[in-house]
Amino acid sequence: MFDSPFIGSEALRAGLIRKHQLRANFRAVLPDVYVARDFSPGLVDRARAAWLWSHRQGVLAGTTAAALHGAKWVDESAPIELIWVNARSPRGVRTSAMRLQPTEIGQAHELPVTTPERTAFDIGRTPRIGRAVARLDSLARATGLKVCDVEVVAARHRGARGLRQLERVLPMVDAGAQSPKETWLRLLLIDGGLPRPQTQIPVLGANGYPFAYLDMGWAEWMIAVEYDGDQHRSDRMQYVKDIRRTAELERMGWIVVRVVAEDRPPEILRRVRDALADRQATLP
Repeated sequence: MFDSPFIGSEALRAGLIRKHQLRANFRAVLPDVYVARDFSPGLVDRARAAWLWSHRQGVLAGTTAAALHGAKWVDESAPIELIWVNARSPRGVRTSAMRLQPTEIGQAHELPVTTPERTAFDIGRTPRIGRAVARLDSLARATGLKVCDVEVVAARHRGARGLRQLERVLPMVDAGAQSPKETWLRLLLIDGGLPRPQTQIPVLGANGYPFAYLDMGWAEWMIAVEYDGDQHRSDRMQYVKDIRRTAELERMGWIVVRVVAEDRPPEILRRVRDALADRQATLP
């Protein structure tokens, strides 16, 4: 029982522990919710603690639910989001009194959570469009979420705040993004007036099997746009592998535009536009 968060008063009433043991060997992470003194709770543990604090009545939602569904790139230290009526939530927990339909509640890690569709409905209405799209990209990649299913949820909540933003965000969602930076780059290209790129483009080798999946680009013009993350500086083997991969792609006729964090948006757009113009000029 004591390898995860638990309600202290329940453990005392059940005779599983004595008061002096509770004080000496455990610490409260939320009111009446304890963990072992040397235990460092991760996001799932913190989510369980918040649910226990709600007397097992709350439903985990938002980015917390997304993480529980398997979405990546969620800040482990962010407040736990919980749908439960409470005006005085403790530090580390953010409560809301949103209305849920029974069909919008599921389960993950043996905890009640909003379904992927309802989670997307909530995330897509949060401030900053780019951040909302990145979070939805990750959720869609983890769950196979379909935009049409989110639209069904939206139809049930016509008076909710943020529906106009949600309408803008949903068409931008792409499960092919493997990081928030890839989402940012894709949106930069679209906002810059370029054709919407395809993501995770497979490139077949001589054996007929894919030897590369390109971050994004336009297969019909054989132009790829690749975001080089920090692993290219920290992982020498990956760096060498990517150099050889790029050389093979260029040998096959691909134009590869590589982007790093230090590149400025206008310069990225100029390079991609130049690549498109060069390639299109050679077409019959």
